Amino acid sequence: MSAPVNIAGEMPEGDPDAREVVLAARNVAKSYGQVHALKGVNFDIHRGQVTTLFGENGAGKSTLMKILSGVIQPTSGEIILDGQPVAFNNSTEAREQGISIIHQELSLAPNLSVRDNIFMGREIKGPTGVNFAEEERQTRKLMAELEEDIDPLTPVEELRLGQQQIVEIARALSVDSRILIMDEPTSALSASEVEVLFKVIRDLTAKGVSIVYISHHLEEALTITDHAVVLRDGNMTAYAPRAEIDLEWIVRNMVGENYDLGSPPDTALGQSALSIRDLTVPDPAGGFNLVDGLSLDIRAGEIVCIYGLMGAGRTELLETCAGKLRASSGEIVLEGKEVSHLSIAERIARGLALVPEDRQRDGLVQTMSVGENLSLASIASFTKGLFTQRRAERQLVDNSIREVTVKTSGPGAAIGSLSGGNQQKVVIGKMLATKPRVIMLDEPSRGIDIGAKAEVFRLLSEEARQGLAVIYSTSEVSECLSIAHRIIVMHKGRISAEFDSTVTKEKIMAASGESVAA
Repeated sequence: MSAPVNIAGEMPEGDPDAREVVLAARNVAKSYGQVHALKGVNFDIHRGQVTTLFGENGAGKSTLMKILSGVIQPTSGEIILDGQPVAFNNSTEAREQGISIIHQELSLAPNLSVRDNIFMGREIKGPTGVNFAEEERQTRKLMAELEEDIDPLTPVEELRLGQQQIVEIARALSVDSRILIMDEPTSALSASEVEVLFKVIRDLTAKGVSIVYISHHLEEALTITDHAVVLRDGNMTAYAPRAEIDLEWIVRNMVGENYDLGSPPDTALGQSALSIRDLTVPDPAGGFNLVDGLSLDIRAGEIVCIYGLMGAGRTELLETCAGKLRASSGEIVLEGKEVSHLSIAERIARGLALVPEDRQRDGLVQTMSVGENLSLASIASFTKGLFTQRRAERQLVDNSIREVTVKTSGPGAAIGSLSGGNQQKVVIGKMLATKPRVIMLDEPSRGIDIGAKAEVFRLLSEEARQGLAVIYSTSEVSECLSIAHRIIVMHKGRISAEFDSTVTKEKIMAASGESVAA
């Protein structure tokens, strides 16, 4: 398909949507010192339609959205709302004009309830103070709209990641917005939750609400978009209406080439690296076992993909192997030695490493630099007594940055200055620096673009060729088919099926309990 490429801001002549622009960026630039995040970008948001913004990590998508929603201010250029120039000094001013944003990284207070998070800073006042009853009623209404059975009084820290993302979405919906920016809103949602969100989006656009939708799930985004805009290296590279775009068009304009995520690496499989025997992990709430009598063997040099829907038990299995959760029965054997009794640090020292699902909460220390995060799990290797060998630490950090191809201004850069994909590379690099024999990765591609995903696949394939055993947990079928020698499907804490790399997508989905039509 060879759709015409139109630079955003240069709308196709005669396009009826050109009259419906409610918010626009004109020649917007943003610089951080010598780093130019945006370079004179033009961008239009149309009334009652979904505009999807594509681009690799670091392309400038989140920066542009933060400018439009008042979180940060542009270095130059202007924002036009309803045909008039505006300047937002903060997100409150933008919100007062009906502009809201769902950020890629969750910004919830974990110790507060769902209700309190949704109305934080916008409390509903009654005659004697905050009207908690009305806040709770509205929270229940929002959860019903999103088809989620979440108690408004539950502390957010007790929710799984997907449910926390639902709370973030509900908070944005609780504001009467006319422009809603969604930055990776489905990265932790199940297929059924995505369908509900899309229904909500369709209802909103039917009421005239404008949506900006950012996603690395390209096929998913195509089902909801009215227009597509592509950013690359801080520049707007392409615009087209939905009828003129397909996956090839998106990828080509995002990265300048067609990416192939490849196939499982050709490796020589060795002896058993990790053996899980009759593992059972009970549910603290008293429901079904999170992991139920599961047994699995992984060999050196093998990439095993664990697929399943949200709640299948994938995360609980990996966290139990890593030592974060405790099993009620069963064995975890690493290269012939039982490790179930060991602490997390002791398991890492033995060669069993986990890249967690929630990189912000469990994988990174936000107050530390890129280099400090990379070296954190390996500190024992360059520390003698009370003293740190700085040269050895710097060498480890430099090697890690080079090996996992982190795009950063240097080891001293703040971790928050990196894009989501580069933050994920730091988490992976941190655990690879411990020189593991088995590495477990829980949803490692969440919130990263196709280019970063291809780099992660390349890295894992190379590590597998060197004898590393890789366990890759994902809710993306296409990832299993691209990287895994063997595919394990989990459903309700058990293994429901096992396939080799020649299996079809439909068989994997059916074994997970997922509707193939979903």
